[in-house]
Amino acid sequence: MQLVVLGLNHRSAPVAVRERFSFDKEEVKDALKHVYEHEAVAECVLLSTCNRTELYAVLEDVAEPRDFMLQLLKHIKGAEQLITDDQWFFFYEGREMIAHLFNVASSLDSLVIGEGQILSQLKVAYITAYSQGLTGPIFNIIFQRAISVGKRVRTMTGIANTPVSVSYAAVNLAEDALTKPMEDAKVLILGAGTMSELTATHLQSKGVKSMFVSNRTYHKAEELARRFGGKAIHFDAFAEQAKDADILITSTGAPHYVIGPEQAKAIAEERGGEPIVMIDIAVPRDIDPEVADIPGVYLFNIDSLESVVEENKHQREAEAEKAKPIIAEAIRDIEEKLSYLSVRPLMVLLSDKAERIRRRELHRAMAKFPDATDRERKIMENMSRMIVRKLLREPMIRFGEVAGKDEEGEYWNLFRDMFDLEKERRSL
Repeated sequence: MQLVVLGLNHRSAPVAVRERFSFDKEEVKDALKHVYEHEAVAECVLLSTCNRTELYAVLEDVAEPRDFMLQLLKHIKGAEQLITDDQWFFFYEGREMIAHLFNVASSLDSLVIGEGQILSQLKVAYITAYSQGLTGPIFNIIFQRAISVGKRVRTMTGIANTPVSVSYAAVNLAEDALTKPMEDAKVLILGAGTMSELTATHLQSKGVKSMFVSNRTYHKAEELARRFGGKAIHFDAFAEQAKDADILITSTGAPHYVIGPEQAKAIAEERGGEPIVMIDIAVPRDIDPEVADIPGVYLFNIDSLESVVEENKHQREAEAEKAKPIIAEAIRDIEEKLSYLSVRPLMVLLSDKAERIRRRELHRAMAKFPDATDRERKIMENMSRMIVRKLLREPMIRFGEVAGKDEEGEYWNLFRDMFDLEKERRSL
């Protein structure tokens, strides 16, 4: 059994590389279907956000797990022929994989430490894999604990006290680049998903009163605009509205550029020399990078947000330090639980056999006392349970102590022969 993760994030790869391997919700579901083609993959979870794509797997004795995982990721993305530099991808195995997952769940690995989106994104990734039958006893334990750890870190530390997120950083960046107060700014948001909703929330908290929302599905734009007292714009008309906007923030999830150089140039020329701030927080990117060369346009993409993140870096890092002991304790606990998985089948056989014997002998004994009261029967029932539990306690503890160690095999044979568990297994 090999616990592995291969992926790329904001630290390991630039956005130009990350966007090649990003998956939207439907693509994740379709990609996971291809995992069934690989017998070496026992369990699998695919996590894809604006800043990361990570493929987690339980493998069955793969000789070169890193190479295998890289080819698997390319295969489920349909990018087998894509030539990539392996240096963009990170790879962790065993304990390091668990530690990485717990850090991700706790938002310690995020572009903006302490942001709250990653935990819900991780939940969705796990539930999606679970619903397709791609998680089993190992990942069910690990991912459920990761989600629990993420919640605990946010509760036990001040890492979430400041409302920081990628969208929050984007709004701060726009405020810094703007030449007028935010209350006077006109803002156009392209996209009506979660990221756009969070962005609108932060814009409103900054005092923005004039907000427009455009989306390919118009009723979604209407819903978001209504929530924030804004106005919905049909997607084929957003360029016209952009001519009056001071800030344009995009997060559409489109697989191609939504704004190209020619369109951006036309928008800039219609503004009479008044600059426009464009912030692209989508992966893949919504705005062609060449737009940055157009006079009057200030373009920032998701990688530009690092400068905003740095402002409160020390405060967040101090809270992150408080999270480390929580994560370390959780890792030790999960390793102990996983070690028991290998011996659990034998423990279940032994426990089931003891329980059948207990019930049979209790039934025989009580048949000799037909006049026993309910209270007396309950006393006998409890006494027999405690006898079995205490007799098995020490053997179970000792067997658990050798789980995953060299002597585990010897104990398997000893327990199987001593309690005739092979016969027990065949009888099931």
